[in-house]
Amino acid sequence: MDLIKINNVSKIIHDNIILKDITLNIEKGKIYGFIGGNGSGKTMLFKLISGLTKVSSGEIFIGDKQLGKDIDFIESCGAIIDKASFWDNYTGFYNLKLIASIHNKVSDKEIKDFMNLLGIDPDSKILYKKYSLGMKQKLAIIQSLMESPNIIILDEPTNGLDDSSVEIVRNLILQYNSKGSTVLIASHNKDDIEILSDYIYKIDNCSLVKL
Repeated sequence: MDLIKINNVSKIIHDNIILKDITLNIEKGKIYGFIGGNGSGKTMLFKLISGLTKVSSGEIFIGDKQLGKDIDFIESCGAIIDKASFWDNYTGFYNLKLIASIHNKVSDKEIKDFMNLLGIDPDSKILYKKYSLGMKQKLAIIQSLMESPNIIILDEPTNGLDDSSVEIVRNLILQYNSKGSTVLIASHNKDDIEILSDYIYKIDNCSLVKL
């Protein structure tokens, strides 16, 4: 069953072609890996699919709803795309608590359990602005997964993580996928893509190629 349909999608910015005639059907419950060099368009594709940026031409459907027409964003989506947005002057736990309060799907205990799993002390008074790159990445991962979204979009999720944390994150991705989440992941880490993906695609010269 196709969950996401991308039909002849192109993105052009200031006469520069970023993506050209991208067509892809994404099955529910599968993991799709995307590779390509820096600036190849992986992040832009994820922005288009999530609704953060509008297509220049073509159509994207989530189920039977067209992005930008029937809906503006994916209704149940956890994502790491570009720099994560958190409040600098709040602790990691309070940042996650504020985000969770929007939908009230996640308890304080669940947030703390997630933080402990990834090695962040939920009771720490350290403010987000003092976090290391790895800690910030871990917080972004928790935020993207904690509400058990139907669609998970991860752009370089293991960036800045130590080996043990990378293993934990990979296992989390597989765990959520086993529960039915559809996952889209872009990574420069070859192992991430090969270990996790059911299907692998490369963005090259603005086009999408299945490997």
